[in-house]
Amino acid sequence: MNKSYITTVIVLVLIAISFTSVSHAQGFTALDEAPHDISYFRETRATPPLVKVLYGRPSKNNQEIFGNVVPYGEVWRTGHNEATEIKFYKDVKFGGKTVSAGTYVLLSVPGKKEWELILSSNLDVWGSFQYNPAFDVARVTVPVSKAESLETFSISFKKKNNNDIEMLLGWDATRVKVPLTFEKKQAYLALNEED
Repeated sequence: MNKSYITTVIVLVLIAISFTSVSHAQGFTALDEAPHDISYFRETRATPPLVKVLYGRPSKNNQEIFGNVVPYGEVWRTGHNEATEIKFYKDVKFGGKTVSAGTYVLLSVPGKKEWELILSSNLDVWGSFQYNPAFDVARVTVPVSKAESLETFSISFKKKNNNDIEMLLGWDATRVKVPLTFEKKQAYLALNEED
């Protein structure tokens, strides 16, 4: 081989190695393909939240999701990467089950016609790999409905009346609604009573 050719290859390899080590020199990782998001529910913009969900938002990427990427009948992290965490700022009825204010992991067992949603007290876990039913706080079953396709997994809230809201989970054409009931006293009244 030509000596200049070998020298050129060696120089290019060294340059490539130096760029790789510089890009990770500060210890930062690349942007995650499924970023985390936060969804809150507040009675008004002036009141503290009643519930907050922190979750990973995977995208569909032209795949069939439920029954394929997310198998039916298996515990799922209800999002991507870290297990989804839900914080209730007040005691709540979660699908009819009384749950104390606090932070929980939200897991699910998707099915074709219904989902089982699980609140677990085992926090700071990766995915659903460390799921242990001994930490279950509540389990509820809710029906599945269909709607337009969503590219990215989403969680939001919808107010039903003075003390009832729905937590909506949606991805692909699947929708799940979880009823949440808070005590009748509104948050802004509670704030005024503390003064």
